[in-house]
Amino acid sequence: MKAVLCSSFTGPADLRLGEIDEPKPAGDEILIDVHAASVSFMDRLLVSGLYQMRPPLPFVPGTEASGVVVAVGDKVTKFSPGDRVACSSWTGGYAERMIAKESKSVRLPDGVAFETAATVLHVYGTADYALVERARAQRGETVFITGAAGGVGLAAVDLGRHLGLRVIAGVGSDDKAALVRSYGAGEVINYRSGDLRERIKSVTSGQGIDIGFDNIGGAIFEQMARLMAWGGRLMPIGFTGGAIPSIPMNLPLLKNYSILGVFVGAWAERFSDEAARMNDTLMQLLADGKIRPHIDRILPLEAAADAMRAVANRTVQGRIVLKIR
Repeated sequence: MKAVLCSSFTGPADLRLGEIDEPKPAGDEILIDVHAASVSFMDRLLVSGLYQMRPPLPFVPGTEASGVVVAVGDKVTKFSPGDRVACSSWTGGYAERMIAKESKSVRLPDGVAFETAATVLHVYGTADYALVERARAQRGETVFITGAAGGVGLAAVDLGRHLGLRVIAGVGSDDKAALVRSYGAGEVINYRSGDLRERIKSVTSGQGIDIGFDNIGGAIFEQMARLMAWGGRLMPIGFTGGAIPSIPMNLPLLKNYSILGVFVGAWAERFSDEAARMNDTLMQLLADGKIRPHIDRILPLEAAADAMRAVANRTVQGRIVLKIR
């Protein structure tokens, strides 16, 4: 079967489309005819050797996909051949067939397209775990979301609107403002122009932010640490800017705010039943039109490397999807 192969941790440029043997599902796994796979920043980190885990080489990238079940392991009870599903996995999505854990797969409601379904579990799962499970967000609270036009950021804007939060979106260029406003951001701040601290103070009337949802890291996170409201929750989601931040710990002490780590992949491994229920909830929200993933563009499988480069260069709003069938 056709698959994109990573044979060295040297980045997207060295990915190759090739032929590999079809994977075989273990007892708790399902085998899927992949119709669509989304492209994430995490995928790019994995093929570049920059993620906190390194799969054995060679491997097929792709952390999220959708398709039709063709076989199931002997311990699987939720799925049968012919079921339409979306799934998440550490690897395997950029191929004609992939395997996924039963606990990390979800049945698609009628009417949900494969392309859209392939963009939900990772980004909306991260947003839901962060806002609902970790921050315990309450209607009316103010959340500041950085990288707000990217995959995870835009999902957080969309879900924040659904939860009744006041959403302030942080973007790196003005051309992204219209999209995040259309997804529910009441205020948009370009943190590459002007003083972030002064803008946040202005739009919150000096009260600061209840929830900080940071995808960027580095200096932006360090500034956010000085902008929290009393009893707030500051969450590092990722470090797409490349720098791990460091902050003086007297800052959370003075305002009694919390710093909450968010690693939904590790949580899903430890609490698979809870993660499966979250996935079911997200798919129902999608079917009901209460969340609406944004697809930047749809490309063929052989364009996977170009898609990863676009993600790395921050020219993507929402998600790129690879159409495989």
